[in-house]
Amino acid sequence: MEKGKILVVDDNKSILSTLKILLTPEFEHITTLSNPEGILAELKKTDYNLVLLDMNFKAGVNTGNEGIFWLRKIKEVDPHISVVMITAYGDIELAVNALKSGATDFTLKPWDNERLLATINSAIELNLSKKEVNQLKAKTQELKNEINAAHKHIIGSSPKLMQVLNLVRKVAKTDANIIITGENGTGKELIAREIHRLSTRANEIMVSVDMGAISETLFESELFGHVKGAFTDARESRPGKFETANHGTLFLDEIGNLSYHLQAKLLAVIQNRQVCRIGSNSPIPVDIRLICATNKNLEEMVREGVFREDLLYRINTIQIEMPPLRERSEDILILADFFLKKFASKYGKPNLKINQQASEKLLNYSWPGNVRELQHTIEKAVILSEGTVLKPESFFMKPIASVKNTKEPVTLEEMECNLINRTIEEHNGNLSAAAEQLGITRQTLYNKLKKMGL
Repeated sequence: MEKGKILVVDDNKSILSTLKILLTPEFEHITTLSNPEGILAELKKTDYNLVLLDMNFKAGVNTGNEGIFWLRKIKEVDPHISVVMITAYGDIELAVNALKSGATDFTLKPWDNERLLATINSAIELNLSKKEVNQLKAKTQELKNEINAAHKHIIGSSPKLMQVLNLVRKVAKTDANIIITGENGTGKELIAREIHRLSTRANEIMVSVDMGAISETLFESELFGHVKGAFTDARESRPGKFETANHGTLFLDEIGNLSYHLQAKLLAVIQNRQVCRIGSNSPIPVDIRLICATNKNLEEMVREGVFREDLLYRINTIQIEMPPLRERSEDILILADFFLKKFASKYGKPNLKINQQASEKLLNYSWPGNVRELQHTIEKAVILSEGTVLKPESFFMKPIASVKNTKEPVTLEEMECNLINRTIEEHNGNLSAAAEQLGITRQTLYNKLKKMGL
């Protein structure tokens, strides 16, 4: 028995009986109606795939207008349902008019059983295909909404943060390329997601790519895609990040980690707005909003000859600088309270409070790891808490080790070097664990170690 729920509507009861006998062994559900007035009520009761509909119902009237009328009513209730019109041999012109009004097909009286069954099967398959496409579209939209709604809140009210958010609101509605700069942990990806949320592409997907985590050998495949058989492990064709982000936003994080020769390939795609999958010569147009982020000084890298000036101009139409947490101290306790509520709920520890002395400790710390470090510090305090009050000793913020045997001021690079060394020592040389604690990728940690000559 084939899948399919069919509603047969004809004023001739002998035709209804004949069709019932013919179709019942073939399909899962058959309903017959002799009066078209019951069609709409029946459609509300059952999810039909097909309506077999007569063209004429009143005796002596052969205009076909009744059939067209009910066809349109059916399509108003369910635009995707298949409708096959039943018409006499001399009414071909009426049947053609019915097709123009949305009918799927027509069958002639008297009919050939095999031809009728073939027509019905085709119409039901069309309906099932339309339903599948609509379900896929709905799921895709739900996925887009879920991904885009998964952004974290931007918390704070400091003047510097307000300046950033004001700039975000100004540029979000445009398609200008944006680069977000700032130290690690300041919330660059959150700003990118806020730009996407406020943009005209908000209903499309935002695709994030950590450029520091992609190896050079996989760069083109990950960003531009490949066709089946393009290389040893290419068992099937796959779109790259640019194609996936088509009509949406592409966020390239840690753009400063991209090697010089790969920068040229990225520049070509950004300029031409089209990609060629590996193994293919056919260009695929892409329509994206590009947002990049980095914690590096790209202008200095251009002067040093390690970053392409033409690429910098392409990605840097608008620059948004994220201030470090130490420069927006007004937000420290607001953020701490937000994370406290979040993790207290997560770990089942309601009514937790931070006392005055602990708040002062949080305010007096420089937060070199910025918001990310504050978040991890609060989470750790909540996990280890035993009472309802978090005291200064509840928070473990290790002071940055200063350079030994020197009275010279400690530079940011020296502080970063010390922090990385100490973290690696704490994890007995486990770079993955060290990178996780530092809030960076393993590839980024490799790059930093290489730059420091370690």
